Amino acid sequence: METPTPTAPDAEAQGGGHHVFELPRVTALLMHALPRFVEGVIAPVAVFYAALTLLGLNGALVAAVAWVYGGIIYRFVRGHPVSGMLLLAAVGVTVRAVTAAATHSAVVYFLQPTLGTLIISLSFLASVPLGRPLAMKLARDMAPIPEAFLKHARVHQFFLRISLLWSMVLFTNVAVSLWMLFNESIGMYLWVRTGIVAGLGAIGVAVSVWGFKRVVRRVNHEPAAS
Repeated sequence: METPTPTAPDAEAQGGGHHVFELPRVTALLMHALPRFVEGVIAPVAVFYAALTLLGLNGALVAAVAWVYGGIIYRFVRGHPVSGMLLLAAVGVTVRAVTAAATHSAVVYFLQPTLGTLIISLSFLASVPLGRPLAMKLARDMAPIPEAFLKHARVHQFFLRISLLWSMVLFTNVAVSLWMLFNESIGMYLWVRTGIVAGLGAIGVAVSVWGFKRVVRRVNHEPAAS
């Protein structure tokens, strides 16, 4: 009779600190993330650019705010949960729209999130010498990873490197965004910058997933402590 594979808590009890963690299928993760990427990245750009072309800056700002709040209302009416990220996005886009309308500048509208990205990039970087990698915290928030698995030295080292990687990715994002924002048209900024940022993000995600799968295999194949 085949012996069942112990779950993470069972492994902890039997292995004296050796924890087996099963990574979800990459295709499942991508299918889960794709609709959110389209809704949160591609669609807002399309809505803003279409409204900017047809209605001008103020119309584009109204359309951007309406898109976010429309998504919240739709979820509420359908009985779907409204995520905290969507609520934060609503607050952020409202502040951006009000500031841009007050200054009559589309540049101001796009400059604010770029500065926010710079702060996040510096946060990833600062977490590395502190030994508290921000990437690990985000991974803990997004997936039910056992705490004992995260405390493994190899896993901790991996998240330090990934935090450094994402600091570099986000800083490159900021550099590209600022250069295009002040040297190209808004239309060029919206589409070319979005493509570049999406490409950088895809590379970062691919490297992160590949590296995490590699470290998971290594940790899972280590002999359990007696």
